[in-house]
Amino acid sequence: MGASKLSQNDTKQDAFVSEEPDQTRVNGTALPPNDSQEDNIIAAKLAAEREKDMGVWQAIRAYPKAVCFSMILSMSLIMESYDLTLTRNFFGLPQFRKRFGHPLDNGDYQLTPSWMSGLQNGTQVGQILGLMLAGILTERYGYKKTIIGCMLFLTCFIFLFFFATRIEMLFAASILCGLPWGAFQTLTTTYAADVTPLALRPILTTFVNMCWTIGYLISGGVLRGLLGRKDDWAWRIPYAIQWVFLPPLITAVLFTPESPIWLVRKGRLDDARKSQRRLTSASTWPEEEIERKVALIEYENRMEKKLTEGVSYLDCFKGTNLKRTEITCCAWLAQIACGASFASNGTYFLQQVGLDPAQSFNFSLGTSGLALLGTLLAWFILTRVGRRRLYLCGLTSLFLILLTIGFMGIPAPITGVAWASGVLLMIFVAIYDLTIGPIGYCLVSEIPSSRLRIKTVILARNTYNIASICANFLNPPILNPTAWNLRGKGGFIWASFCLLILVWSYFRLPETRGLTQAEIDLLFEEQVSTKDFGVTEVEPFRSVG
Repeated sequence: MGASKLSQNDTKQDAFVSEEPDQTRVNGTALPPNDSQEDNIIAAKLAAEREKDMGVWQAIRAYPKAVCFSMILSMSLIMESYDLTLTRNFFGLPQFRKRFGHPLDNGDYQLTPSWMSGLQNGTQVGQILGLMLAGILTERYGYKKTIIGCMLFLTCFIFLFFFATRIEMLFAASILCGLPWGAFQTLTTTYAADVTPLALRPILTTFVNMCWTIGYLISGGVLRGLLGRKDDWAWRIPYAIQWVFLPPLITAVLFTPESPIWLVRKGRLDDARKSQRRLTSASTWPEEEIERKVALIEYENRMEKKLTEGVSYLDCFKGTNLKRTEITCCAWLAQIACGASFASNGTYFLQQVGLDPAQSFNFSLGTSGLALLGTLLAWFILTRVGRRRLYLCGLTSLFLILLTIGFMGIPAPITGVAWASGVLLMIFVAIYDLTIGPIGYCLVSEIPSSRLRIKTVILARNTYNIASICANFLNPPILNPTAWNLRGKGGFIWASFCLLILVWSYFRLPETRGLTQAEIDLLFEEQVSTKDFGVTEVEPFRSVG
């Protein structure tokens, strides 16, 4: 079925390689490609074939600098996840609750559910605004200038966190810091997809998820170490540590080459060649291969122009890009719908089901360690197992764990149930960071067209942020003893959401393992069904023969 549909559109594929600007048309009639054009097409085809045949270690030897630069940019998310985790973990820090909360009859202090939601949602609002601005600024100024500007602004905004005396100041700081954090969320992933070959793309896009888990681990370790302090420095010192990340990151980004794909879209082919040269190893990757790679980027850009003329946000919802935008948005929405935001409040959750603060923070550290291990294992699994299969297995496992936690929350809190709940949360996070967490970053970099990648990923991340806002309103009353106080029974609520995204994934999520950007473009253009997506063969360079 897929093959017959493709054969009906051979002329459309030929148009991608023959329809050039003015010199290829006479009185509206397309002419055959000239020798120069044909040479570029042949070079693009050879580059695509070489990239598909390249193994992981071969790709690392050919692109060692691309690996380093991509990882450096992704490390900015260590700082972001560190701070976002601070906010959630502060709800379980007695010193923070005493400073910004209200006393209870039992002598404890608690923030109100509305402020618990507000502090987390302030960050999400800032990220939504920052993401939209990042798409516009990056399209105009490129990755480097946008990221450095965001880091300089963040350096200033952290002062408001550190010197906060009222909870309203923390709320304002959350919104302001959310602006640059929003940019980091998407630009790190799209840059990794831009500069790395096919074999390394799943590893370096999922490294973004690893940076999140490293931030979680550092945050939990810092707070566990300061748990014995009785003054405001127990929460001021963690905020101040953010300044440690910024100087080395800014210095490293200054030496990072711009994305060759962005440079090609701007018509700066010489700069694209220079950037590509800086991303590869001169000893293993000759000049001829660099020329072929730039020819491939130029060909894919020209091909996508025929499918999508514009590069605006509105173009993400036109034609076949509508389905690509849907899949990209839902792939990130799944990271919330699967119940991960419920599990990320583990420190506070475990205190409400019976563990003391020290034990809950110990569990948090162990959970972060398992998350890091899960992402490491995902690197090896993703190169051998399809994205779709791993995604469906992960969602099914998380659904079953949430149901189990829900049933365990029905009895009154007892120590044994509390410890069992903690173990289940650790297993939940390990499975999440083996499947849904890292694969989400991989999918959102592969599904969009390269011309609309930044804007599509921004729309997807804002879908994630809006879902996070909803989750941040839902989780505090579920866990807070002054509100619904559902404790473990909240697992039933999140299990229902997880089931919905599992059903969507089965019918709508395609397999993209081993496919080049040009092949993915044609598969979407030919409207190949989800079940046939990973097995239908296409030839993007048909006219070359």
